Amino acid sequence: MAAGILLATSAQLQAQGDKPLNLFDRDIPSPADKEVQFIALFYNQWVNNNLQVNQPFFQGQVIGRLFGNNTTTTQATRSGYFEQRLLPFLVYTPKLLDGKVILRTSFEIDWTWGDASYGAAGNQGAGIGADQVNIQTQNVEVEILPGNGWAINMGLMRMFDNASNPYRTLFDQLASTGYRLSYWGTDGAGINVRKDWDFARFSAGLFQLYENEIQRNDDVTLLMTTYERDITKKYSHALSLWYLQDRANGQGGPIGNGPGSALTELNGTYRFPISGSPYKADVFWLGTNWAVNPGFGTGRTLFTGFLNSNFGNIRQRATNATLFNVAGFAANARLGYKYGQTNEDAVIGDLVYSSGDNDFNDATYTGVITGNTWGTPAAIFINHGSYLLFTHGNVVNRFVSAVNDLSNAGYGLAGGTINYHKAFIPNKFDGKIGSALGYSNATPAGGGSHIGTELNFKLRWTPRILMDLEFHAAYMWLGDFYDSPLTNGQVGSRPLNPWTAFLVYRWLII
Repeated sequence: MAAGILLATSAQLQAQGDKPLNLFDRDIPSPADKEVQFIALFYNQWVNNNLQVNQPFFQGQVIGRLFGNNTTTTQATRSGYFEQRLLPFLVYTPKLLDGKVILRTSFEIDWTWGDASYGAAGNQGAGIGADQVNIQTQNVEVEILPGNGWAINMGLMRMFDNASNPYRTLFDQLASTGYRLSYWGTDGAGINVRKDWDFARFSAGLFQLYENEIQRNDDVTLLMTTYERDITKKYSHALSLWYLQDRANGQGGPIGNGPGSALTELNGTYRFPISGSPYKADVFWLGTNWAVNPGFGTGRTLFTGFLNSNFGNIRQRATNATLFNVAGFAANARLGYKYGQTNEDAVIGDLVYSSGDNDFNDATYTGVITGNTWGTPAAIFINHGSYLLFTHGNVVNRFVSAVNDLSNAGYGLAGGTINYHKAFIPNKFDGKIGSALGYSNATPAGGGSHIGTELNFKLRWTPRILMDLEFHAAYMWLGDFYDSPLTNGQVGSRPLNPWTAFLVYRWLII
């Protein structure tokens, strides 16, 4: 067929004789104006580490806190495996509606090489023979653009703690501004209304996290509002108020959800000691965040951060008596200096603090609550440069770290990272070395406050545009926080120090 196409093209050129070859009817070609766009991320990595999962049920997809009830722990021997991911996006903008309505869908296909075949399950399907049903739906949503800066999104969509439109903003910006996806960074079904002015933006969304039995008031509903304004060309500031109403009494999901469910221990959040009697919870978050030159676009320094408080209560459903009050807060500051030509010639520091609870036996919880209390994972704090102490985004099936949630299982957190980036060949070959340090603000029985200290590095080569080859490695020295059986997986002594190394091939297809 290729030879036939070449011959046909040659014949057409010969038939034109000496006439000039006009490939375009104007000086600048008109845009393709496609109704359907396809974008995909292909990700493949070879992982070596000393982590093991003791529960076979979690082998397909492992999420949560290291040494938590996901049964992930460290071992003396090495484990090695290949992981693969494809994230396809389809965007349909019909010409009939003049671009005022957009349909977006995205899916996820994950597996570990050789894991399973001829079956139906998520995060599997690369065994010999393959033929596995494992596609996962991320988004199916419609965006309506009535004009004058308004946008209405409805369906299964991005549910992010950021004022910017998640479908029109680069992910790196979403993960480094607003609340850094550390409170809400997942997908959810609902409706979101946005308004964009020249120097301000407003977002209000209503999301149904769990419906359970349709005829009963046993739902979990989230309302999110955020207003952001550009104060100067470099500086923007935002205010937010969110409200979550939980009437599910722990129902929903494979292991339940909510403040008293086993999901909290899996994700590394605090599990409230709620008895079997029905309860209802109302939680509010009031916060502010700011960004000064977040992408080094207008200068050599950047400064972003947030301050967010959560408050509310958990009450008995029958008597309305208060079981627990909630009052906690978290803060973050990210500072950077670009000393060279590219954004990869920079030094960036990240500081994070969250309040902890020194007495889990009283009726007031003074720690942080995030979306990880209701989803797996529903909050992802990943854009900081750590690999083992805090969660990292270079994962397919195993999303595990020492501190998997801002709350640090209710003990609170004081720590951060610092990373030195260097572009050896601008936009072609770069690397970084980094470190992370973490302490808990409350100490578990039998343990101390030092969570751990990490060293890491990265090398990245870009052989072609939007295509990367990367090598990452990290080692973490566990602190006396893991001397406690409450935090080390109920073992008699401190576990072995974790380490990881992985080789990545990444291709963004557009």
